[in-house]
Amino acid sequence: MRERVLQAVLVLVGLYYCVWGYLLFDNLFAAKPLTEHSDVMPMFLSLNAALGPCLLLAVRRPDKNRLMIFCGAFSSLLHASTMTVQSVQYAAQGMHRRDSPQDIAINGTMGILLLAVLVLYPRKTDMTGKRA
Repeated sequence: MRERVLQAVLVLVGLYYCVWGYLLFDNLFAAKPLTEHSDVMPMFLSLNAALGPCLLLAVRRPDKNRLMIFCGAFSSLLHASTMTVQSVQYAAQGMHRRDSPQDIAINGTMGILLLAVLVLYPRKTDMTGKRA
């Protein structure tokens, strides 16, 4: 039962990041980098869109893909932290970021969920106590 819950978390987070692939293509085909003068967004979206399929592949054997799960967790938490700092900087200037605070909460939650997977799904050991 616990393994199924953990796999469901991986599927949820993996699908979340796969949706970023749609956002990437929408951003590129609408030529938003040219019209909005922001060439950083497509690069950022491409990194996170690549994370989705990798996490979905980790669903089959979470014990063998702990590094990928940790990468997803760390990436999500770092993203939420960066957006938090940017939001504070914007607020100090009397401005508001349009993607805060919901994106901060969503990405922070995804990172916490992935860390929970790592904590609740320990590495399997063999009879001698060695990691399998």
